[in-house]
Amino acid sequence: MTALLHLDASARRNSLSRELGAAFVAAWRAEHPDGQYRYRDLAADPVPFIDEAWTELCDRVLANGATDLDRLAELAETPAQRAAWAIVEPLLAEVRAADVVLIGTPMYNYSIPASLKAWLDQITFPRMSLAPTRFVVAGARGGAYAPGAPKERFDYQERYLRDFFAGHFAVEDAVFLNAELANSRQDPLLAHLRVQHDDSYRTALATAQRLGKEY
Repeated sequence: MTALLHLDASARRNSLSRELGAAFVAAWRAEHPDGQYRYRDLAADPVPFIDEAWTELCDRVLANGATDLDRLAELAETPAQRAAWAIVEPLLAEVRAADVVLIGTPMYNYSIPASLKAWLDQITFPRMSLAPTRFVVAGARGGAYAPGAPKERFDYQERYLRDFFAGHFAVEDAVFLNAELANSRQDPLLAHLRVQHDDSYRTALATAQRLGKEY
């Protein structure tokens, strides 16, 4: 039985990244009526930032050469470390049980929301691989950051996540679908780019629906 973990990180309740993620989920659930679906809203129910006890757990993983994540609970010795593990364990269990991880996220200040970064920090330990888990990122950006755009070099959202998935999780084939120029919906100075935004959004939406069927 296939399993999908769906995360949203947008602070907006009605956001483009949420819409794209929902389109993927609808198609995926239609193809997998018996599939396991788990949802976590990182903006509405944020996970806490890591603390010193988490770093102590990380140090113990390194010191013990642990590669089996199931042994992490055994490495928590102090009350603070056990409290840190109590936060990590359900988050880690969700992502390890998933065949597909879908992340809906906007670009904030050229990168990802703090809520998404907090989740990544909590679930990431040394020598941790999630391959062959498949990652799909449904993104929305206020400007244009696609290859060839004037602000391409400022895209630390997709670049960061690609590098993170590959470097920490050994996942090289993450798929990104982005709705560009979202600010043209509100900013009069970008109104002339609304047609390009609408095209970008339609393409991202169609891709989300297609991938939902394929995954």
